[in-house]
Amino acid sequence: MANFWKLVNAVIARADILLEIIDARMIKETRNAEVESKVKGEGKPLIYVVNKCDLVNIEGLKKKIQGLHPCVFVSTTKHHGFTRLKERILIEAHKRKVRQPRVGVLGYPNVGKSSVINGLKGREAAKTSSESGYTRSVQNIRVSPSIMMIDTPGVFPILENDKVGNILTGAVDYSKAKNPEDAVLRLLEEHPGIIETYFKVVAMADGDAALGEIGLKKNFLKKGGKPDTDRTARHILKLWQKGEIKG
Repeated sequence: MANFWKLVNAVIARADILLEIIDARMIKETRNAEVESKVKGEGKPLIYVVNKCDLVNIEGLKKKIQGLHPCVFVSTTKHHGFTRLKERILIEAHKRKVRQPRVGVLGYPNVGKSSVINGLKGREAAKTSSESGYTRSVQNIRVSPSIMMIDTPGVFPILENDKVGNILTGAVDYSKAKNPEDAVLRLLEEHPGIIETYFKVVAMADGDAALGEIGLKKNFLKKGGKPDTDRTARHILKLWQKGEIKG
């Protein structure tokens, strides 16, 4: 992790403009206060890029991002928002009197940094994977004659200790989660009815009971016919991390 921070600090120093990629379903959880402080401390412009906006209600999202400016909504799966993002980058570059800006891309693992770069370029230029932490080193990618992107590995804040939150943001892959049931119970609490509706089971106040019902419905069973809650929770997290369950 120390090596990742060394790379990120170097990117902030090299870039004229920085993008922070945020998951639209989890604005608070995927903002990196430490990174934001570093960028602002260097006096560099920071653009908040809210990815996966197709997975949420836009009106609700607008309320959640109040105070984040400048902010651009994008969807890498629907190819939405990239013209506006490119325009925003050029506006910030013009303010700094930079003709060919170098744009650093920062954010948690698996929020879609490389996918945003590909969206700006219009084709796959940065390698992507559903596995968190896929980008291991800095990549320089030209997305237009005037804009050079700098992709970086995803990083955690140094003081980050929310292991469940890291699973929900996708920073920790569902297959590697140590407490998948805890993560799903938080999902059920913070997004009431969303998970149950997806699996077509009755919403209930007891998260453990809801998890069990989903396990029974999916036929994820242990010996004796009891629901396998670990397998069920990992399945739910897989769908959540891949964006198949909307927030």
